[in-house]
Amino acid sequence: MDYAAIPLNVRIVRLANFVTPVSGGLRTSLDELGAGYLAAGHEPVLIVPGAAARDEQTRAGRRITVPGPMVPGMGGYRVITARRRLRRLLDDLEPDRLEVSDRTTLRWTGSWARAAGVRSAMVSHESLAGLLRLSHLPARRLADRLNHASAEDYDTVICTTAWAAAEFERLGAPNLVRVPLGVDLDAFTPGHFDARMRAELARPDQPLLVHCGRLSPEKRPDRSIRALAELRRRGSSAVLAVAGDGPLLGALRTRAAGLPVRFLGHVADRERLARLLATADVALAPGPVETFGLAALEALASGTPVVVSRDSALPEVVGPAGAAVDDHPAAYADAIQTLLHPRFSAAARERAERYTWPAAVKGFLRAHALTDLPARRR
Repeated sequence: MDYAAIPLNVRIVRLANFVTPVSGGLRTSLDELGAGYLAAGHEPVLIVPGAAARDEQTRAGRRITVPGPMVPGMGGYRVITARRRLRRLLDDLEPDRLEVSDRTTLRWTGSWARAAGVRSAMVSHESLAGLLRLSHLPARRLADRLNHASAEDYDTVICTTAWAAAEFERLGAPNLVRVPLGVDLDAFTPGHFDARMRAELARPDQPLLVHCGRLSPEKRPDRSIRALAELRRRGSSAVLAVAGDGPLLGALRTRAAGLPVRFLGHVADRERLARLLATADVALAPGPVETFGLAALEALASGTPVVVSRDSALPEVVGPAGAAVDDHPAAYADAIQTLLHPRFSAAARERAERYTWPAAVKGFLRAHALTDLPARRR
């Protein structure tokens, strides 16, 4: 498609912190939604932190990188801390809509938008109550206070699942909307099964498990290794492939000593990732604070059933194409052994077909009140 030939409608400026080249789900959603906005005739502009300033055109529209420091102990995440610089940039861009994918460090931009007369939306990509709980902080009271402030600061709060919306619903937030994310059903498909990759990772008689995600505490990658250890204790010959990188990599290698765990690092090539997910027998998504879980949905689209944490939003995403379990190695092992039955492969693909990026883009544009606006000349 010749994006340059599409007439522009409105300028949607999008802000996100904690984005890196290995950011996974957040980066995917930013790219896919931006490409959808562009295809719909709008002008998306994404602002993210990085090591150096950049201004470039991408398939998802204009991307502006603002220099920002690394957050210690978070495996390369950066944040935009120069408020004055960012405020000047927003003033210069003159957005028609502001979309913020950050619950904390960029919340002040909601006030900027209100003062500038710009309609704003905050996308809740994580559960604040869940993250605070993992940090052993007084989760509910603090989360309620911060979430109430967010709901007041923005015109719209966008949540991707009922689970993610619950912490705003209990506050009676009147500006809450739910819009599921999507998956590329052409890029991720059971047809990408790769016999050569399968032979490299495991013998024909060995069940191949895959954990795909950032190796950080909130994702609980250790649960996948503990599940494998339990399966091996039961006499299974299962093998685990871990696709991802992050601050816990060293600790996970130590925990996996003596177990058949293949650490693949971050898989940047989407085609290779699609082949990996289609080649695995069962995927594991054990993070307890996932608000949607794009990696799990990509596995489903690849025909691979998923074991997920009962505490997250993923049970409503995977439905009968997976299993939701408690945080215990035996529960994960039981679920894996159940999902190895071939009937779950078709169910996984069928479940994924409920979630498409065109539908997600349409829902996000509706949340921005951009359904029937006339074309705008600049």
